[in-house]
Amino acid sequence: MEFLSIFANLFPITLAQGLLYGFVAFGIMIPFRLLNFPDLSCEGSFALGGCLCATLLVMQVPPWIAVLISIAAGFVAGCATALMHLHLKINTLLAGILLITMLWSIDLRIMGKSNIPLFTELNVFDALWAGFTRSVPAQILTWSILVLACLALALWLMRTEVGLGFRAVGSNETMARSQGIGTARAIIVGLGLANALTAFAGASVAQIQGYADVAMGFGLLINGLAALIIGEALTGRQSVLAQLAAPFVGSIVYYQVVSVGLAVGVNPSDLKLVTALFVIATLGVPALRRARAGAAAANRRLRA
Repeated sequence: MEFLSIFANLFPITLAQGLLYGFVAFGIMIPFRLLNFPDLSCEGSFALGGCLCATLLVMQVPPWIAVLISIAAGFVAGCATALMHLHLKINTLLAGILLITMLWSIDLRIMGKSNIPLFTELNVFDALWAGFTRSVPAQILTWSILVLACLALALWLMRTEVGLGFRAVGSNETMARSQGIGTARAIIVGLGLANALTAFAGASVAQIQGYADVAMGFGLLINGLAALIIGEALTGRQSVLAQLAAPFVGSIVYYQVVSVGLAVGVNPSDLKLVTALFVIATLGVPALRRARAGAAAANRRLRA
């Protein structure tokens, strides 16, 4: 009974977290799945969005403008990663690592110190909905609306010429280029959008938790990839809608796994181990079942 009580208390909090961090997983999905461009720069863009937004709020910049500038900065960061690969021929993974390294120094330069408190500053959410940062139901409702809006917009975009170009580049870049699709433009815009979403999540987290820190993106890539993999295991990838929904579904499940771990008494320092084992089980068990089914079918054919 104690487990159920603890889990019930944690469920709404981690649901709100799962919805919010779903934007990070969605930003990771765009380059990895739609563009076939392994990108690591989301960790840097997340911290950039949070640090820049916090600095602007302290400077008394209107919250809406601060968030929009943070999103724009994330877009520029994503474009920088794409340009390093396209024009300087730097490996995609290395380009992301280089961007993260550079953004660490840029964040410190923006803030002038390693962290900035925001407890006395007006944020965009409290300006929109009084007491938002203290109301978990308000956060769940707001993130749910934004998630649905993001999915609807993304689904519409995938059916346009631009979206079809993204999917063509991810399927076969050489073939897409031969069909007259601007592959470089698709990669630049795709990475820009992905990192803009991640920067939005970083700016939102900084305002909700009441501070921004230069290390706030540390380990975020692993969490986002885990959420994406879990989501794809649950929704599949047979349709565009399933692929688009997978990051959000996986993020919600991922953070509920965290709730279960905390409810059963797992030390918070061991949560990453627990969630990693859960991801391994999610991926490994179906693979083992398919292998056993294939072996059984082969044995039946041999007997016949």
